[in-house]
Amino acid sequence: MGYLSRGDIGEWQPNGAMKVIDRKKNIFKLSHGEYVAVESIESKYLQCPLITSIWVYGNSFESFLVAVPHRKALEDWAAEHHLTDDYKSLCQNLKARKYILDELNSTGRKQQLQGFELLKAVHLEPNPFDIERDLMTPTFKLKIPQLLKYYKDRVEKLYSEANGGKV
Repeated sequence: MGYLSRGDIGEWQPNGAMKVIDRKKNIFKLSHGEYVAVESIESKYLQCPLITSIWVYGNSFESFLVAVPHRKALEDWAAEHHLTDDYKSLCQNLKARKYILDELNSTGRKQQLQGFELLKAVHLEPNPFDIERDLMTPTFKLKIPQLLKYYKDRVEKLYSEANGGKV
């Protein structure tokens, strides 16, 4: 892996070509010293058929990642488990959160993510990330500073729960 002067992160391919895999500004270091390329991780979690979008977050004071995915098939899971809650209530259901977390991490393992790249907690978001709340650009890219500001309390709670052994 290497850094280009324009801020891209690339890896050399066997044929000698450079493949751009991320942006330097989208990398952070976890508390135990591992560097995380978040866009690459998000793209792998998006292979999970249960979600439509995801924001993965980590910081240098914690040793693990948390995520805010948006729904896709949670209603199907609820029906299989004879739950009749509305979608917003389902998003707060601990069993539903654990189910989505387990499925995301199963996808992560299939995508060959390393242990420190697997999620320890999720917040299920009932509303898609959108431009109206200033969480996305007009080209549908996530606005990381705005997401962090919007979900600050929720992220802190996720870290607290995960450190305490809950979902």
